[in-house]
Amino acid sequence: MAKFFKELASATKEFIAEQKMFFTASAPDEGRINLSPKGMDSLRCLDDKTVAYLDMTGSGNETSAHIQQNGRMTMMFCSYTEQPLILRLYGQGEVVKMNTERWHELSPHFPNYTGSRQIIVLHIDSVQTSCGFGIPIYEYKEDRTRLTVWTKPEPIENYWKEKNQTSIDGLPTNII
Repeated sequence: MAKFFKELASATKEFIAEQKMFFTASAPDEGRINLSPKGMDSLRCLDDKTVAYLDMTGSGNETSAHIQQNGRMTMMFCSYTEQPLILRLYGQGEVVKMNTERWHELSPHFPNYTGSRQIIVLHIDSVQTSCGFGIPIYEYKEDRTRLTVWTKPEPIENYWKEKNQTSIDGLPTNII
């Protein structure tokens, strides 16, 4: 049975901190829904109503474009251990660009990964838990290192200009 809460409880924040993978969902007013898996040591609970993750360079930049258009975002976490749980966070997203005052405020919370391109903050409106009884049990092996090896500092801005300026539906990302 799903339960709703207004903010994160201590146990919920501990659950989030243990996760090796999570998912983000966003959508423009018209167009494709985006659902993205996220990993690495990139997520932080800032307080009971706010989480943030270090957004790494990828093939697209959909979440950023969608948040800048309408702000809507959902995050989902699944327990892959013996104790089942699905956790969803609903709220308004904020895109924090590099070299801004807000970036300098938040970036110390995260590792200094090559390929970091922005920080995505979720201001939580609602927290939902549900059973997760149908989710399989998995064992974590290790983080992939390929992304940080591939994203060298110099060519990465060229990649952003070529591949991350607009969403699939043509919305601006304002990455550069």
